[in-house]
This record gives sequence, structure tokens and C-alpha cells, in this order.
Amino acid sequence: MSMHRVLTTLSCALTAVLATAWSGAPPTQPARPAAATVRIHSGLVRGATHDGYRTFEGIPYAAPPVGRLRWASPRPATPWAGVRDATRPASACPQLAGEVPGGSTEEDCLHLNVTTPDGAGPAHPRPVIVWLHGGGFTTGAGSSYDAHRMATRGDVVVVTVNYRLGALGFLAHGGLPGSGTFGLADQQAALRWVHAEIGTFGGDAHNVTLAGESAGGYSVCAQLTSPAATGLFERAIVESGPCTGTPARPFAPSSVPLSTARATGADLAAKVGCGAAHDVLACLRRVAVPRLLAAQDADQQPAYASPLLPGDPAEAIAAGRLHHLPVLIGNNHDEGNGWAAGIIQAGNPVTPDTWSDVVSAFFSSPGQATAVVREYPVHRTDGGPVFGAVIGDANFACPTARTDALLTAQVPTWRYEFADEHAPPLTPGTPPFPLGAPHASELPYLFDLGGRPRDLTAAQHRLADTMIDYWTRFARTADPNGPSSPHWSGQTVLSLAPDHIVPTHTAVPRHHCAFWNTLG
Repeated sequence: MSMHRVLTTLSCALTAVLATAWSGAPPTQPARPAAATVRIHSGLVRGATHDGYRTFEGIPYAAPPVGRLRWASPRPATPWAGVRDATRPASACPQLAGEVPGGSTEEDCLHLNVTTPDGAGPAHPRPVIVWLHGGGFTTGAGSSYDAHRMATRGDVVVVTVNYRLGALGFLAHGGLPGSGTFGLADQQAALRWVHAEIGTFGGDAHNVTLAGESAGGYSVCAQLTSPAATGLFERAIVESGPCTGTPARPFAPSSVPLSTARATGADLAAKVGCGAAHDVLACLRRVAVPRLLAAQDADQQPAYASPLLPGDPAEAIAAGRLHHLPVLIGNNHDEGNGWAAGIIQAGNPVTPDTWSDVVSAFFSSPGQATAVVREYPVHRTDGGPVFGAVIGDANFACPTARTDALLTAQVPTWRYEFADEHAPPLTPGTPPFPLGAPHASELPYLFDLGGRPRDLTAAQHRLADTMIDYWTRFARTADPNGPSSPHWSGQTVLSLAPDHIVPTHTAVPRHHCAFWNTLG
């Protein structure tokens, strides 16, 4: 089994564990009875007022992708009469239980949420950040990210987006227009909605930053190289979703060839009894959502060699075929530790005696496996962190460094590494070893996940404020620097830790990137 497939499968399992981090706690600021009503092209929407900001949740940006619109490009939302209630989230897109408690089977899910600070209005428009959630392209929801701290401290309008997931978002089949890219097309439809409507909410349609984490970060990479996204955003933020790989891991999991996606689609059709149908697509459109979810492959990505995504984003960026706009990109210091801990807790100890076998399960080449064991020796008590370093370095830290190098040669680029070794845990229970700053651990510093703030120390609160300042200044001016924060140079990696925010040149050696860049 390849490292990529193992990691994708483990990502789904980890997302299920992370459900407690996002799940339905009451919002930090309960809505007051007073409401805010605005008019958009589809009709009137009534949001909620809070202390210092307003929220408008569950706004349709496209028609429900049901019936003949299942696996079709997004169509405009249908206008409504009267006033639409936008005081609570709408349904998440179909997915198994995980980040969204109980999962979802509701296809009418193409909605977004707007958080706007007091004072924002058509006469005083604010920068806009459009957030794409992570979740391995199979789970997640925009409503899981309470953005009021970013909106109020940064004085920006934040839009969080649902997009089609799993097979419903990325099915590919011969003769099906849009094959393998429906979820990406949804993201572009949401960006077009922002351009048309965000001024009503006090946002500047000409100052839009597209941001995302994990699968959301990979989505930003795809949109950076999609001709159809031209003019839809002015800046990009990529968190833990590197656009390129390394020689050992040559392709980031942001996309797969269309031929691979079609083979996956054929397998799905066969599993649900449509493989031999006279009209395979008509048969698939009649299959109930729960059955599709049960049958879909855990490994889901958009397809390239398609009209929306002509080439692999990694190759496109290396060749300079991208939208030339500023990028803020980074990773977490210990990205792989969550996966390593999950593998160990599943009954797979990592010891000096087992280490060679563990590595061999991730690398098909015996020569690569031997080289990894030599580069990352395991001693008696450090098996978990060493295993986590292999996963994190190979799949996040070094690909991020490579992406940064390619981007820096072409566009203004700022790179960070989130390094709070005591970041609040996103999972319950006690891990088999300290996780440090694993995948997704930076998110509570930017958002209240599930509307619930994390317990942060005073120093961590300061770090959260500083990160929001950097992110939102970048969205405002394309330069994250300001008088109240340590200077961030485009030639260094900014290490983000409580009371220790410093530029560094040591990130690449620390992550063994010279090794990964030569391991073929």
C-alpha cells in the first residue's frame, strides 16, 4: 500500500476522531433577538447581530445539485420570496460521520456563511477572506469555522463555503462534462457569488483572498492554476496543503489524472449496481446518497487533464502556469504526529525491531525504505515522534519548502511554520507520545471550531492575535507586516510559537529536506 493511500485512509479516521473539535457546541456569542436584513440578487436574507459583528449563515450560492443536476456544473441559486432566515447554518454536504456529527445525506448543501464586522458597509468596504475547509475532500463544512475573531480583530469580511465532497464532488466518467472537478467548480461558483454580492455585506469584491487548510489548501493550489479561476481572487493563503511534492513523493494529493479518476468512477458504478446499466449516469443519479457514501473510495481528489484543471497543479506551478498573485503558505512543525499516534494506538508499535517493517509498508521501493530507516533511526523510546517526522517531512514540510521555492521565483511569497509544541489538543484522550504542533493544530488560533473557543494560555492568546494580524494584513495589502508584529521577510520562514515569533533559515535542514529532495 502506498504512503499516499495509507495517509489518505488514516486522514479519514483522524477526521472522525477530530469530530469533537468541531462538533456543535453553542456559539461563543449567542445571537440577540435583533436581526440584520440585507437584499441580495436572490432575495432578502435575515442574519443575526452579535457584539461587534453580524453573521449570515446558510445562504445558497448555487442551485441544489439534485436530480439531473447531480454531477453537473453549479447553476445559479433560485430566487425566493419573502425573507430567508440566515441565523443558523444549513446542511453540510453529504459525508459520513466525522467532523459533522452524524454525517449528512443532504444534497441541497451549496451554501456559504458570511461574518462581517460592525462598521463594514457599501461605503466602507473591507477586505474579504474566502475560507475553504479541509477534510480530505470527503468531510467538513464551512459552518464549522466560527470566524468572528478574525472578522473583528482583522476588520475583514470572512466567507466560509460548503462544496461537494467525495464521489458527489469528484466523480469522473467518460462523456460527463466537468468530470472529477465538481467540488472545485462549486468553489469557483462561490467566488463568483462573492464578487456579485459581498458589497452588500460590506466586503470589497476587488480585494478577495482565497484561503484554505489541508484539502482546502490543496483546493487553493488547484484554483491558482485553473484558467477558470482567473480574476476571482487577488491573493492566496495555503495552510498545510502544499502544491507540489518531492522526488520521493512527486505529486501532492491535490489532484489525480483524469484517467485515474475515471477508473475510480467505474469502480463506484460497479459497486452500486450501475456498471452494466444502459445509461450509467442515469442509473447513478438514482442511487440513494447513503449507498453512494458507503461505496465511495476513501481516496478522493479532483481530476486534472480536465477543462477546469488542465494540468497537475505541481507541474503547472513549476512551469509558471499559475495566476501571478501573492501567496502566504506554511505548514505545522509536527504535521505527521497525529497519524503516527493513530497508527500506534491501532496496535502497530514503532520500535527499533519493528521500524524497518513499518517503513517498508509505506514505500514500495526497498532502496527507499532502507534509506529512510538510515536517515531516521529509531531508538528505544522515540519511535512515535520519529515516525511522525517521516510522515510530516515527506508529505508536508518538504513539499511546502519546494512549493515556496517555486513560488518565490515567480510571485511575492511569505512562508511560515506553526510551532507551538503545546498547542491545545483537538482529539480526546491521551496520545502515546506528545504531539507537539500536528496537522490542523493552528486552526484554533484563527477560528473557534464548532463555535467553541479553545483553552489558550495568555501567551497563546497573543500568538493567536498575532497570527490573525498577519493573515488579515496580508489580505488587506498583500504584505503581512505591520508595526505591532515581528518583521516577516519573504526570504525566511517565520516560526510561530508563543512569545517566540522569529524568522529562521533552519526549517529545511530540520526537516531533512535535502534527503527527501534527492530520494527518487
